[in-house]
Amino acid sequence: MKFVSYRRLPHGKRSRAGLLMGDRVVDIAVAWDWARAFGYDLRPPAPVTMLDFIRRGYERWHELFDALDDVLEQSDSRHMSTQEGVLVQSVSDVELLPPLPNPTSLRDFYAFEQHVKTAYANRGRDVPPEWYEIPVFYFSNHQAIIGPDAPVVRPKRSRALDYELEVAAIIGKPGRDIAPEDAMDYVFGFTIMNDWSARDLQMQEMRVLLGPAKGKDFATSLGPWIVTPDELADVATDRPGVYDLTMVARVNGEERSRGNWKDIYYSFGEMIARASEDVWLYPGDVIGSGTVGTGCLLEITRAQGPWLEPGDVVELEVERLGVLRNRVAAPDETTD
Repeated sequence: MKFVSYRRLPHGKRSRAGLLMGDRVVDIAVAWDWARAFGYDLRPPAPVTMLDFIRRGYERWHELFDALDDVLEQSDSRHMSTQEGVLVQSVSDVELLPPLPNPTSLRDFYAFEQHVKTAYANRGRDVPPEWYEIPVFYFSNHQAIIGPDAPVVRPKRSRALDYELEVAAIIGKPGRDIAPEDAMDYVFGFTIMNDWSARDLQMQEMRVLLGPAKGKDFATSLGPWIVTPDELADVATDRPGVYDLTMVARVNGEERSRGNWKDIYYSFGEMIARASEDVWLYPGDVIGSGTVGTGCLLEITRAQGPWLEPGDVVELEVERLGVLRNRVAAPDETTD
């Protein structure tokens, strides 16, 4: 299944959770109310946002999907509505937002060996042995999430803006000290992630051995939707949360990066185990993979650029997960 967050056009302001079915979006809150009308035991209030829906848990998700089959089969969905709105809308009639606009936290790992090796080689250094001992991550700004086709504003002091081609897991239920082999039981789904990076700011602040901070916290893109793990079962490897899927980045239509998810050194199982060690993970937490090999300008230009400029369009594509597209905007441009 594919899940989206969206805003109704032309005047909708509230983020709403939807189930993507081809070129249609099924509103989850409206579906919830109709399912109750059909006799299904789904307690009010209906979940309006994606975070609301994820927090309801696995049993309620599957009960809603069973009900939805009945609702769509027995009724003309084009005319079904509640106080919450219309059940089914065309994708062309909505604006897609980040699939999870308000994550509860955002951890980003450093899990692809090729990327790590190249990044250190560019600085004339070897990969530290500790990288091979534990998967490492940093916390980024979970309140600066950008969705598909939204502008990304370059920080006003930066002239070295970069993209990073990544995937992210969305946590679906609480867990602590999760074993790697059990980790996928805690994953709601996967989405594409662009960890935008102001390299000049990042390099300046990390010289004091702290960060990244302002070099990263201005924007992270997620989207265009969340894909549940069952949709990827036929391309799964024997490692938890690792799939044989091609990853590509394009700038202004020109391919700049290409890799494969299966080449990741640390699996999502290992990353989730590390993240949950001695602490709780909660529904709505985001776990980023780090950059795939060749997946950023820092790596492929040996940190020399040229970097992204206002007007550039960056597209990140991962098989089965879609295409996440954003345009770079100057700080003085008017944005929503």
